[in-house]
Amino acid sequence: MNQAPKFKAEIALRTEYGSMIGETRIRLLEAIGRHGSIAQAARQVPLSYKSAWDAVDDMNNLAESALVERTIGGAHGGGTRLTDHGHQLIAMFRALEGESQAAADRLAEPGVGDTPADVASLRRLLRRLAMRTSARNQFLCTVDEIRQGPVNAQVYLSLDRDARLEAQVTRDSVEQLELRRGQEVVALIKAPAIIVLPDPRIRTSASNHLSGRVSRIENGPVNSELSIDLEMVLARTATAVVTTDAVHSLGLEEGAAVGVAFAATSVLLAVMG
Repeated sequence: MNQAPKFKAEIALRTEYGSMIGETRIRLLEAIGRHGSIAQAARQVPLSYKSAWDAVDDMNNLAESALVERTIGGAHGGGTRLTDHGHQLIAMFRALEGESQAAADRLAEPGVGDTPADVASLRRLLRRLAMRTSARNQFLCTVDEIRQGPVNAQVYLSLDRDARLEAQVTRDSVEQLELRRGQEVVALIKAPAIIVLPDPRIRTSASNHLSGRVSRIENGPVNSELSIDLEMVLARTATAVVTTDAVHSLGLEEGAAVGVAFAATSVLLAVMG
């Protein structure tokens, strides 16, 4: 009888800014590919419906190409499709999983990782890999331009070919993050900082304006969470938290065209350390 391996390898595909794909999300993508439905996929994993939607939004927002494409409403009630990029990612993950388990089996060999120093080093590494951010919106961008002022700098970011974001950071932050044109960064915006406008043509004093359609509303007794599929930006979703009273007074509903606005000072930038 073969002895069970001492270590069970569980891998996660990561961007420079945090974990993006792990076993649970891969199983979610696989289930979406089979069923063409986030709701059915969530039940199979299992995940809550909200957690499944949030996971799809996170993956699409950080991926270079959409992994999952959704249609809202319409004659056939909308649907969900796993893209070619999504299928390729699953295949790559499963291949890496096999290689990772082989490496874990080698770690179980006598004399490997037996000292306290080895264990402590591994724990420190795992803590670093487990870091997360509380910002609900995380968008992979490219630095287009940096305009330096006496104290602050305006950093212009390309979110997609037709969409641009503006962030305001200190000159010290520009130097510490070593920001430069063409650099990949992640723009972080907390959900409460997102202003939802009932008409995408409305403009405010906020530096950033995008348009989209409400894809999901999670109503609560005081506040509600809105997912907004952005237009002119491939497979990117913004998440906003507004009062439930505002949802009703503004007539917000799934499928409605809305505007999204947020200040340049609400955008935090993250780079590879």
